[in-house]
Amino acid sequence: MRVLSRFLAAATDVAHFPAPSIPEIAFLGRSNVGKSSVINSLVGTKLARTSSTPGRTRSINFFEIRWPGKPRPELIFADLPGYGYAKISREISQEWPKFIEPYLQQRPTLALCVALVDVNVPAQQSDRQLLDFLSSTGRDFVVVGTKSDRLSNNQLSNALRSLGEQYPSARMLAFSSKTGAGREELWKEIRDVAQAKATAEAPASDSQIKSRLEST
Repeated sequence: MRVLSRFLAAATDVAHFPAPSIPEIAFLGRSNVGKSSVINSLVGTKLARTSSTPGRTRSINFFEIRWPGKPRPELIFADLPGYGYAKISREISQEWPKFIEPYLQQRPTLALCVALVDVNVPAQQSDRQLLDFLSSTGRDFVVVGTKSDRLSNNQLSNALRSLGEQYPSARMLAFSSKTGAGREELWKEIRDVAQAKATAEAPASDSQIKSRLEST
């Protein structure tokens, strides 16, 4: 699936958020989970900045996503700061109440949270805290097991089953930025919830966003 994308804004304060407009997809995960690689794999270009130093993202970075041939963006991807990595993440955790929690709890156009977990290691306490937090907010979220290409099929099945036992109601899928495994499945999750969000909020006389999503 080919899409067009561009950087929209970086926010470290609620006042800096873009005006709510179209459905937004938030990407969350520990600093070394491969979050930027997942985003770049989805859009097919180096949109989100990858770094050998975890914890570089200190703001919520917003990116517009547009289908080729369409005049306006259909989605916004929100790349949230990573957590769980030494001093950087302790500093970021202190910033959560200022702009990250308000975004996750109050953002009216937030349609889906993509919670990234490294399936090569057991779920960390910070992973569980994130999933518990998302559950408490009532936000729709999907758990994406990253770096799945490093495991055999049996190992991957066991890892996802173990995580699923802790969060039986959560939707889960495996993803590899290296091989592209899970890319179409994650896009389907994104398109489905974005279409539902657009349909629920569009006036009865205006189905433009719905029609654009259905045509992809």
